[in-house]
Amino acid sequence: MGLPRTIAVDGPAGSGKSSVSFAVAQRLGYLFVDTGAFYRAITLLALRQGIDPADAERVAALARAAEINLSGDLREDGRQYTLLVNGEDITWQIHSPEVDAHVSVVAANPGVRQAMLDAQRALAARGGVIMAGRDIGTVVLPDADLKIYIDATLEQRAERRYRQRLLAGEEADLATIYEGLRRRDMTDSQRDVAPLLRAPDAVYLDTTSLSLDEAIEAAYQIVLAWARQHQHLDEDKGTAP
Repeated sequence: MGLPRTIAVDGPAGSGKSSVSFAVAQRLGYLFVDTGAFYRAITLLALRQGIDPADAERVAALARAAEINLSGDLREDGRQYTLLVNGEDITWQIHSPEVDAHVSVVAANPGVRQAMLDAQRALAARGGVIMAGRDIGTVVLPDADLKIYIDATLEQRAERRYRQRLLAGEEADLATIYEGLRRRDMTDSQRDVAPLLRAPDAVYLDTTSLSLDEAIEAAYQIVLAWARQHQHLDEDKGTAP
């Protein structure tokens, strides 16, 4: 059964797209690429260097100069990938609350997005890739073999983030997380460059009422359904007169 070489997964923050995509990638033996990690990396670099994340020109220049390498090296600390920037492993540092607070501004920067685009497409060109983000099926990989849009209600997404932070031993306030996600949704969907959109040919997966395991299984079945459909199409082509 032939599987899709490239799978594009989009959806809002907290919808489960990263966790689901990673788990499906593990089942398939694919590389999981979280494109949000690229923008988080640039945000972290800007903050470290005292650059205002809203300073579009300086942040874009930082992105163009950064050497970013994402690999499937999982090590033994629960990571979903390893992210090296200028040779430094910053996989865990990019998920700090400070980065969370500024990454939307950086991700909306046209210069940053252009700088990251080539690197993301180069990873996808290898094949055997599941790439997750907010503009994968519409901008980064518009010709992806399979596109999935993973969604959930704002309330459910906030609750998930809240539980995740508590489990990680971090302080968390549900109302603050809810408001942060609401603002992130607005920024992502209304930005001029690469807004969050569902591609017309994307399979829609609502995870609101699903556990993580159920969401993973649902996404995996979408991949298998694609493979079966294209197997039949190939067979039909082979028997055509």
